[in-house]
Amino acid sequence: MYANTIKPLLDFLAALLGLLVLSPVFLLVTLALAIANNGKPFFFQKRPGKDERIFTIIKFRTMNDKRDTAGQLLPMILRKKGSILKTTYAHG
Repeated sequence: MYANTIKPLLDFLAALLGLLVLSPVFLLVTLALAIANNGKPFFFQKRPGKDERIFTIIKFRTMNDKRDTAGQLLPMILRKKGSILKTTYAHG
């Protein structure tokens, strides 16, 4: 009963509480990145999940897509944004 009912409920409540507590921070980061990235604060990427099922992950965009005159992406060091953001969350 614990594993099938109580634990999932506790997990949900803990996640909901965490989301409520962190939502002001997420809002500020989203607004800052929207300003820095011309209205595009998120990065969408397809990844394989359980049983190789493809899903879309949504991440904060911490790099821009700036290119040189030949159309090549600029070096990574020139495209990085949000270095504080990149150092404060775990990379997966």
